[in-house]
Amino acid sequence: MTYDVVIVGGGPSGLAAAIRLKQLANESGREIGVCVIEKGSEIGAHIMSGAVFEPRALNELIPDWKDKGAPLNTPAGDDSFLFLTETKSIRLPTPPQMHNHGNYVISLGNLCRWLATQAEELGIEIYPGFAAAEILYDESGRVLGVATGNMGVGKDGEPTAEFQPGVELRATYTLFAEGCRGSLTKTLLKRFELTKEADPQTYGIGIKELWEVKPENHKAGKVTHTAGWPMDSKTYGGSFLYHLEDNQVVVGFVIGLDYENPYLNPFEELQRFKTHPAIRGTFEGGRRIAYGARAIVEGGYQSIPKLTFPGGALIGDAAGFLNVPKIKGSHTAMKSGMTAAEAVFDALAQETPPAEVTAYPERLKKTWLWDELFTARNIRPSFHWGFLGGFLYSAIDTFFLRGRAPWTLHHRRPDHAALKPAKDCTPISYPKPDGKLTFDRLSSVFISNTNHEENQPAHLTLKNASVPVNVNLAVFDGPEARFCPASVYEFVEAEGGAKRLQINAQNCVHCKTCDIKDPTQNINWVVPEGGGGPNYPNM
Repeated sequence: MTYDVVIVGGGPSGLAAAIRLKQLANESGREIGVCVIEKGSEIGAHIMSGAVFEPRALNELIPDWKDKGAPLNTPAGDDSFLFLTETKSIRLPTPPQMHNHGNYVISLGNLCRWLATQAEELGIEIYPGFAAAEILYDESGRVLGVATGNMGVGKDGEPTAEFQPGVELRATYTLFAEGCRGSLTKTLLKRFELTKEADPQTYGIGIKELWEVKPENHKAGKVTHTAGWPMDSKTYGGSFLYHLEDNQVVVGFVIGLDYENPYLNPFEELQRFKTHPAIRGTFEGGRRIAYGARAIVEGGYQSIPKLTFPGGALIGDAAGFLNVPKIKGSHTAMKSGMTAAEAVFDALAQETPPAEVTAYPERLKKTWLWDELFTARNIRPSFHWGFLGGFLYSAIDTFFLRGRAPWTLHHRRPDHAALKPAKDCTPISYPKPDGKLTFDRLSSVFISNTNHEENQPAHLTLKNASVPVNVNLAVFDGPEARFCPASVYEFVEAEGGAKRLQINAQNCVHCKTCDIKDPTQNINWVVPEGGGGPNYPNM
């Protein structure tokens, strides 16, 4: 199937790019074929974010979004920022980047579902349930498009009775909007050396629950962020509580994946966070109705890779446009997609479209997105000095320097290199779940509606099968059994009492944490059959 533009990923950046392309085509009376493919079973199935949404990019893309019924129903209201000790909470001034006047507490998945309807009304073809598994190149090395994965392949690698071959989607330009740590984006970064002049990318893992709480514990639009406990002084992390409509509250915890202690368990940190005296009252008597996890890109300005290559470009979280101190990335993801669309549209109008759309990064540097990330650039790397150092520097940078310091702090190492050997660290004791306020991972995965066709090759692959036991277990006490929020990795007893790593791929919620944090970079996450994974409602 041949198009002018193929977009890999049906998130905010991919859908915004598709819509902007068609808007420009309609304004100029030109025909442009645009296709979006999405590995989730539907648009929004794999979308998870806080989310307090800044509508700046949406205002530009669809100015009449209110009249068209966009699901932005709850204006952000009260803002609070708390520093927690184990038993106390101290209210601090809310940093100006975190002021949310004019923003909305939303489900990002529902916004993407709505954006998809706007795209389809413009004539954009959207194919959910199709995972891009391979990049197509011509003889010169230019990207020609992507191929979707075969369906109905058994664990033995042989076709089953349900076999359906993948489809080649060819295009003049392919935009990669896979989100954080996309499996195809990884190969592009390496093949075209896109990170050669950028800092190592750094990430966080965000774990989120959606609750229905008692009416007296709910205040629509209320926004709370915390720092401090349960994190130690060396570990970057914090929480959010956002009050949606209909007595629903989302709670989440984000931990920087540059943490050092291999005994840290991000899932358990969220659970014990909810037991804090300042937090637990919101959820007591309530009901947990959804769960999810995803990695987020935290490197910011200095970790942005080269954005273009022959035949395509990176947009959204595939490139890393999250504004960390603002704790928002959807508006910047959308703006990057819109800017790429404008550059691609002009390139397609040329008699011989150029191999590389270099106008995209040039245009992006003239937008508010670039200025926003530049002024925020020093906040996240300052926390490499520890919580106190980062907190003090961030206050100076925010209130006095206003993001215009004559220097740029840097990320010096990738996250997987941060783990210390287990012998140098203290084990962390986590309380047992009570089934009311705190829970275990397997019951959580159940309410993420995660499912994969069991008879398929594992999408979590090991480069060397001996490394998990000989290195990860021996040196780091098997951190993959803790950093995965879905109990995918489990060390079990083999014959003779030895240990082996068991991979429960069926549980995978596609967060990509294993691909990022594995200390030996031995785990490689690739796409499973299209349609597999979580099915997030209202997340």
